[in-house]
Amino acid sequence: MAIIYFILAVLGALFPYAAFGVWLVENGLNVSLLLADAMANPISMMAWLDVIIAGVALIVFIVVDGKDNNVRLHGWAIAGTLTIGVAFGLPFYLFLKESNQK
Repeated sequence: MAIIYFILAVLGALFPYAAFGVWLVENGLNVSLLLADAMANPISMMAWLDVIIAGVALIVFIVVDGKDNNVRLHGWAIAGTLTIGVAFGLPFYLFLKESNQK
């Protein structure tokens, strides 16, 4: 299972950043436009709020489960969640946990 989690972590980093890359090429590094686009309508706000709540829940889970199961390097999954995203952080943590059990 560890290899599946690792592949999902890679995909969880690549796919969202591919979409962001398209936006970046079209708009440049325009932070105010990025924030405006991210909050453009209720659907995009719903998606952002969903990701924020999922991210907080994931970080709490990683902290508690990582300590309970002595998962080495679980802090890297938290860092990945905060810098790359939830789609990377969860499968990466599961990869670390699975690898730790062997």
